[in-house]
Amino acid sequence: MRVALVHSYHHTEVPSGENVVVDAQVQALQDAGHEVVVVAQHNDLRRRRRTYPLEAAATVATGLGPDPTEMLHRIRPDVVHVHNLFPNFGTRWLARWQGPLVATLHNFRPICPAGTLLRDGKRCTDCTHTPRAAVTHRCFQHSRLATLPLAVATRGGAVNHPVIARADRLITISQRAADEYLAAGVGAEKLVVVPNAVADVEHTAGHTDHVHDPRWLFVGRLSAEKGVAALLDAWPAHLPIDVVGTGDQQQELERRHGARPNVRFLGGMGNGEVRARLAHYTGLVVPSLWAEAGPPLTYVEALASGVPVVAYEGNGAADDVARRGTGVVVRPGDAAELAVALKDVQRDRAALGHRARATYEQHFSTRAWVSTLVDLYRETSHG
Repeated sequence: MRVALVHSYHHTEVPSGENVVVDAQVQALQDAGHEVVVVAQHNDLRRRRRTYPLEAAATVATGLGPDPTEMLHRIRPDVVHVHNLFPNFGTRWLARWQGPLVATLHNFRPICPAGTLLRDGKRCTDCTHTPRAAVTHRCFQHSRLATLPLAVATRGGAVNHPVIARADRLITISQRAADEYLAAGVGAEKLVVVPNAVADVEHTAGHTDHVHDPRWLFVGRLSAEKGVAALLDAWPAHLPIDVVGTGDQQQELERRHGARPNVRFLGGMGNGEVRARLAHYTGLVVPSLWAEAGPPLTYVEALASGVPVVAYEGNGAADDVARRGTGVVVRPGDAAELAVALKDVQRDRAALGHRARATYEQHFSTRAWVSTLVDLYRETSHG
């Protein structure tokens, strides 16, 4: 098939799982013999212009902005797959495009200007049907002004969001996300759950260095919704943990925990470097406080490396851990429960690691991913 992927790449200062997923999908489809063209905008390039903040705000609020249709007409794809249009593509072109179109809902932005369904550390659905509350609470970038264009863009509710209204099929990466969109009024006939996948890694069973030198890993943005502050507050003093990532909480976290001998802040790290290190950790910790639209990519990468996971109850990784037995789920903020879980995973590391790897091979490999996507593309293009 000839597939066109439309994606606005997030800036590289903060690693984006969406960017990694798009690049992985391109490679996986090409490896399977399909022709793939990416129609892209890049934050890193557009942000160099002094007028960019105003341009992006106007694009988000009005739907007028960069339009991929001219290139799409040249490509003549069998199907268009929209990943992310925010904030660098307009949306008005969607109503004019006549060909088959599917879209992946990577987050909750069509029903929540913050994209997380989280406010002040607690679940929030105030904007599911009207987004005015988001402006009041400064839900995007802690700014009423920055939030306003998103509130305007989502004022019609989920069913009237341009991507949701136009797409023939909508991909969510977890059942939890599908349920959120169903509750917001999106028709079940449009929704299909397709978990993200990652390319395989060289996997060697039986790493033993974690037995002699237990060490845990957190990878992600250092921001409130990711829960790393609560995690470090509850983290046992005797267990080493490496924190990989950058974000708006970085300075505060380093000030509060940087002097602890068991906590290392490693800063930002490329995806390839993280994957090269993963198998040597006792486990990955996913303490996200927001529901997440699905298991984060680092969770899937841990499975591929045969690494078990400890996850906070209520997030996308925890859903999968509970379902497939790839680690332990704990309640957020419960230091005693966390300590027990970490001890249990270290004790059962070998068995849990084998289960993690088997789960990857069965449910998250690129082979299974491509098969599911291509079936969906064909169904959509023939529908």
